[in-house]
Amino acid sequence: MNAAPISGVSWLLAGVIFVALCLYFLLGGADFGGGVWDLLARGPRAAAQRRAVEAAIGPIWEANHVWLILVVVVFFTGFPPAFAAISVALHVPLTLFVVGVVLRGSAFAFRASDTEGDVQQRRWGLIFSSASTIAPVLLGMMVGALCSGRIRISDGIVTGSFFTPWLAPFPLAVGLFALALCAFLAATYLTVEVTDEDLREDFRRRALGAGLVVGVLALAAFALSGQGGPRVRQALMLRRWSWPFHALTATAAVTALAALRARRYRLARAAVVAQTVLILLGWGLSQFPFVVVPDLTLMAAASSARAQRLLLIVLLAGLPVLVPSLIVLFRVFKAPAPRAPPP
Repeated sequence: MNAAPISGVSWLLAGVIFVALCLYFLLGGADFGGGVWDLLARGPRAAAQRRAVEAAIGPIWEANHVWLILVVVVFFTGFPPAFAAISVALHVPLTLFVVGVVLRGSAFAFRASDTEGDVQQRRWGLIFSSASTIAPVLLGMMVGALCSGRIRISDGIVTGSFFTPWLAPFPLAVGLFALALCAFLAATYLTVEVTDEDLREDFRRRALGAGLVVGVLALAAFALSGQGGPRVRQALMLRRWSWPFHALTATAAVTALAALRARRYRLARAAVVAQTVLILLGWGLSQFPFVVVPDLTLMAAASSARAQRLLLIVLLAGLPVLVPSLIVLFRVFKAPAPRAPPP
């Protein structure tokens, strides 16, 4: 399929989707990762580890879903044929993902309000952590399905199975990779946020382990892409930007692990953020210009020029409300606690 030229407004809207997706993964993904460490909390400080996770994500977890809502709204309005095709082809994992997001949020709220240590609270905690673990796997499997070439669209109608595109080794590897990356983000963030040195050491070790798992699963997904996503594999190996881009991503990954090993936590946090953004950018570049490989391009999915311009105006009007509100929220709830005055 020959790609039609992409208009400037479509570029801008695609950029908004990408930025919102990055912010959702960096913030909401870390929340999912917090649920993983809640599930895997072990040792004499297990309860303290869970409290640290709860304190880290408690004030802001609902706000982090703003970015997912923004992705859905811009995608639905700016590129409706792609939204329709993906909603139909992947309605099973998409529904399960939404159920997981609702379950984890509800369970988190009930657990925080329940009596500490009783049976009901433990059950809510298990639901929260299990849903937090399953949801990012489903999200990654959907990404793997989108670039696999197994979703076929003919005259705007999705053809084929509703299960084959995402229930395959390559999408599963991408899903597990997404889960490991969420856990890596969460553990690295927590090394900065906790103040207790023993807890910080717990999360440092977990971050180092998760970072290594991210590397192994990245190689596994790349190996499986030969059969599972040949177009993406070809792009990742043969385009002019491919190998410099891989080198940059690898540099960020090595920097994150080295900084964790050296206990330079803020540097590690910056490096893992850079690594995550580069991974998402690599996915987008390798799939471009397709939204759904190989039948639907970004430009073919664009709504009318007038609709896209109106959407862009609405987004620009909303930014002065959204961005300052989130900045205030994070400054209030995520700023370091002031030091106590000397006696």
